[in-house]
Amino acid sequence: MHIPFYSTERQHQAIGPALQAAMETVLASNRYVLGEQVAAFEAEFAALCQTEHCVGVSNGLDALHLALRALGIGSGDEVIVPAHCFIACVLAVMHTGAKPVLVEPDPATYNLDPSRIAAAVTTRTKAVMAVHLYGRPCPVAEIVQTARRHNLYVIEDTAQAHGAMADGRPSGSWGHLAATSFYPTKNLGALGDGGAVTTNDAELARRMRVLRNYGSAEKYHCETPGFNARLDELQAALLRAKLPHLADWNRQRRQLAAFYLSTLANVPDLTLPPESPDSVWHLFVVRTARRDGLQKHLQQHGIGTLIHYPVPPHLQAACASLGHRPGDFPIAEKIAETCLSLPLYPGLTAEEANYIADTVRQFNFE
Repeated sequence: MHIPFYSTERQHQAIGPALQAAMETVLASNRYVLGEQVAAFEAEFAALCQTEHCVGVSNGLDALHLALRALGIGSGDEVIVPAHCFIACVLAVMHTGAKPVLVEPDPATYNLDPSRIAAAVTTRTKAVMAVHLYGRPCPVAEIVQTARRHNLYVIEDTAQAHGAMADGRPSGSWGHLAATSFYPTKNLGALGDGGAVTTNDAELARRMRVLRNYGSAEKYHCETPGFNARLDELQAALLRAKLPHLADWNRQRRQLAAFYLSTLANVPDLTLPPESPDSVWHLFVVRTARRDGLQKHLQQHGIGTLIHYPVPPHLQAACASLGHRPGDFPIAEKIAETCLSLPLYPGLTAEEANYIADTVRQFNFE
């Protein structure tokens, strides 16, 4: 049996006519940039997040970067970022000229540990990035409370948590701004790159719209040095076709996660993610000291896996200017050394999930 780590094939087959119709609609419109499809998707995604505004942008990194710029964050400022996250979170801060200040995650959930935030705050700290990692909402209510005590902005990263509820509210509705990605493997994925920023602040939404479009609110009148970072009409139309299916796809993810949690519960020396009724299970990440051996074992049996993420941000060559060394963030480093993501996506069959679980149990963890 061959099972890829991730595949959209069955997912797309099920809604193929709707995707085809979406593409044909854009082709017939002769409008390909900032047209009615982008506007309609922005309204629909804002409704999902229960926010007043949504601004479609080109990808998740641009969403984070422009959100920071919309808040006026730049050179000399500091932004608190989880030490265990995708590198885009750190790069977005660096692109503004600000300094990312890394804070260790909770080793149980892998999300930012809010109890460590206060110790990282300085007179230069302007914001904290609340990342909902692996589909599991971070303790955003506690993060927001801490941020208020220190007069900090909160920027959510919801790229892995489309449709998740965080402390009783949708992810994307807590921060001053919330950035997301619609990379094809996300719970709500485009057929290329795409992203968005949600907010309840009309002025911040206006700034985002200006920044994504060359710094212009009016064509050929540039009010600030902006960027070309717009969500295109085709991706917006495809996302609109997919959005009605998100709840069902997330339901399938939860069922698969529950199966893994049950069938792998007693495997020795294998750490499973804790149960979470609020998670939309973008990833199912296990941990073991024999990670590399387990990955090879699964590969030999036709099962694809990935490591999220093998090199922590502070040890990336791109972040050498931050001056960190191995050992500076031991929790993040231990996660990077031991984590492995198993296949979990809409369309994965019960037979395939059983085969994956059986193959994991057959591995010698000693």
